[in-house]
Amino acid sequence: MDSSASTLVLPPPSLLKTPKDKPLLDISLLQKQPNLPAQFVWPREDLAFAQEELHDPPVDLKGFFDGDQEATDLAARQIRDACLKHGFFQIINHGVDASAINAINRHMEVFFNLHVTKKMALLRKSGDLFGYSGAHADRFSSKLPWKETFSFIYEHADGPGHDVVDYIVSGLGQDFEEAGRVYQKYCEEMKKLSLVIMELLAISLGVERLHFREFFEDGSSIMRLNNYPPCKEAGLTLGTGPHCDPSSLTILHQDNVGGLEIFLDDKWIAIPPLPNSFVVNIGDTFMALSNGKYKSCLHRAVVNTETVRRSFAFFMNPREDKTVRPPTDLVRRQGGRQYPDFTWSDLREFTQNHYRADANTLHKFVDWLGPRGEDDDGGSTLNV
Repeated sequence: MDSSASTLVLPPPSLLKTPKDKPLLDISLLQKQPNLPAQFVWPREDLAFAQEELHDPPVDLKGFFDGDQEATDLAARQIRDACLKHGFFQIINHGVDASAINAINRHMEVFFNLHVTKKMALLRKSGDLFGYSGAHADRFSSKLPWKETFSFIYEHADGPGHDVVDYIVSGLGQDFEEAGRVYQKYCEEMKKLSLVIMELLAISLGVERLHFREFFEDGSSIMRLNNYPPCKEAGLTLGTGPHCDPSSLTILHQDNVGGLEIFLDDKWIAIPPLPNSFVVNIGDTFMALSNGKYKSCLHRAVVNTETVRRSFAFFMNPREDKTVRPPTDLVRRQGGRQYPDFTWSDLREFTQNHYRADANTLHKFVDWLGPRGEDDDGGSTLNV
């Protein structure tokens, strides 16, 4: 989920209030200004250039789909190594047809080329996870990202339903029904793929193979389209600020422009686009589900002066009221709980209304929840 590093003063949950909506910013107009508006300028320490690229070998899923146990074990080991080190990996032979990806790109381009007044029909409101947002100006007033986004919710339990189609048509009209169907179909493909990755994550952690798959079967995920226009003063701003995703798992498709970077070994490292692949990363919720064993990695997106960059991300989440709790055998092997029980709706509320996601979101969230006493897995005191 794309927000940027910044800490807010956190009063008790009962006293927190949702800020009033802020005006929408039209980046297409801002591009024409001679100087970058001050609210888009980022601190110097956030703007260090990436000097290296990440060249981990991609995880090949063909063996998993073919039922090849040796290839499946190899994929699980690669995922384990990546998640222990930085939480990012790329996958190939993922089973998602190129035509579905191409269709998303076509309709995404049409949407972002609409006049801003048309996009405002689906304007995101403060506290919501869905809708159109220009530079997240509905949430923040400084260190704004140089981008616009369009997000919608996909309910896993609906199966081949039409919830995404209905949402798109309700805001943009019947002419956009085909776009809604394209987005709906893609979300269905992402659900299938994300459940496969959950199986591999379970194997990699040494827990029952279907444990995480079953946990997420009836989840509520988010699809987000990102548009990063060129910026004449790209060296002063960011497309997405440094943050860790609060969600469980992110499956990202980035175009060939590039711009995604992770923070590893005290420096920014670029993740170059790989044809016919997806970038996958662990989010804070799955870090809690793995009892802190797998890491949610700080990452960002940069912009450039000449070329528009587009990407689309599927943020996998559990059902809102499900208790996020690591498998008992995993906790016992690790000697105790790292985080208390919580629900996705708790964390969503925290990050959408009260805290701007950064590298410390999960720990700040635990502080916000308050002490939960002892855990249910052998009486060990929480190590937070």
